[in-house]
Amino acid sequence: MKNKIYYGDNLDVLRRYIKDETVDLCYIDPPFNSKRNYNQIYNNIGKEDAAQSQAFTDTWTWDDNANQGLAEIKTNYNGVFTEQSIDLICGLEKVLKKGALFAYLVSMTLRIAEIHRVLKPTGSFYFHCDPTASHYLKLVLDAIFCTTGGDFLNEIVWCYNVGGKGSKHWARKHDVIFFYSKSHNYYFDGKSVGIARDTGTKSFGGKMGVDEDGRRYQDKLVKKTNKYYRYYVDEPKIPEDWWVDINSIQSGSKERLGYPTQKPEALLERIIKASSNKDGIILDAYCGCGTTVAVAQKLNRQWIGIDITYQSISLILKRLEEQSKDALDNVEISGVPKDFESAVALANKSDDKTRKEFEKWMVLRYSDNQAIINEKKGGDGGVDGVAYIPDHIVGKVIEFKKVIFSVKSNAKLTPAVTRELFGAVERENAAIGILLTLYPMPNLVKDSKQYGLYHNEYVRGGKDYPKIQVICVDDILNGAIMDFPIPAEVVKKATQKATEQKELF
Repeated sequence: MKNKIYYGDNLDVLRRYIKDETVDLCYIDPPFNSKRNYNQIYNNIGKEDAAQSQAFTDTWTWDDNANQGLAEIKTNYNGVFTEQSIDLICGLEKVLKKGALFAYLVSMTLRIAEIHRVLKPTGSFYFHCDPTASHYLKLVLDAIFCTTGGDFLNEIVWCYNVGGKGSKHWARKHDVIFFYSKSHNYYFDGKSVGIARDTGTKSFGGKMGVDEDGRRYQDKLVKKTNKYYRYYVDEPKIPEDWWVDINSIQSGSKERLGYPTQKPEALLERIIKASSNKDGIILDAYCGCGTTVAVAQKLNRQWIGIDITYQSISLILKRLEEQSKDALDNVEISGVPKDFESAVALANKSDDKTRKEFEKWMVLRYSDNQAIINEKKGGDGGVDGVAYIPDHIVGKVIEFKKVIFSVKSNAKLTPAVTRELFGAVERENAAIGILLTLYPMPNLVKDSKQYGLYHNEYVRGGKDYPKIQVICVDDILNGAIMDFPIPAEVVKKATQKATEQKELF
């Protein structure tokens, strides 16, 4: 079996492509990191609470998709919802009303039910969230897993120390990871991830000593048998359900990719090693920057990754390629446009969450994943992405210039578009402007010639490039790719700088 990356809505992918009982381990970390409190949730009095609205406004809203999802749960679409999960959602509708939080829970319920379906009877599920809605999510998980022969095994508390501290409350520095099994017969090898016995809070009590071989030990009373059990200090122990020995990604970490919710590889390594064997198939339905699939690859597990943004897909491919030169040889990619018709379909998506995906695909595909996407939802000044290229060298210092990308999906465009792009290039003091179009635009290709050339001194002997360039989808599908001097180390530094300063545009 080839490892698989699916570009698209994970609910659709799960339903269409992932067969029943084929996955050994699933881990998900959905895009939910509001760090908000819902103690006032019952003060709605018929309307959505203001704090609730603020917390979910960027990702979750009650819309047509939420209405459809609610209807699918109530009618037991696909036969995957338990009676208890349907009753639970109907009850929460009365309590939470049709607002952002309820939209989130409906979305999660749809996907948890499908994940339960694709897990093998011996499979396990880890749901990573924060305390904001973990209490609601546990009810959903219980209603699907525990009512069908599965078990709630752990609420893992992952503690970390990064970011600011609260002045009016205890610093919120932990996430919650729920661990469930599909049946009582599941795979777990805690010894494979053993840690030093003195990790975390030290245990008191019992008799400490040194045996004849010079090994330190502690004898502790086992109450059920009234006998003592000897623990050797140098022997690893299975981690408890509170993890304090794995910190979050720090600013200077070599792992850091600039992805806002990136999780450390050590966290996923512990989960994957403990809950899957080397023949296991690992699924991450919200794979983001690809930590799960990257770790699964290192541990020689087969894997399936799903994400709805092409930015994530491109980052995962780049990460795997950097990890191993032949890593992509055994990867099958689905959902990425491979012909003009599929590109048109991507460009014409009406869902707000995916409407910018065509822009991202065009920019990242043509730039060979070197560009940085402009995430602004409005007022972007016609700039959909930026890449940095070395312009010239002053002493031992490399000076850079921007390459600006603008994407248009209209069937007809006038020279006003290239004129606007040239204006953005001048405004941003950029080197080059690249117009990426869905349809061929020979009129704009001709018009772009009037804007002259950009001269690059970084290339030995110097080199001239058209100041304004027009590239269409057919060009890209036929192999066209950005051809500028962009060393890999330059890209990495530029990306990190852009992420930290957040002053690209």
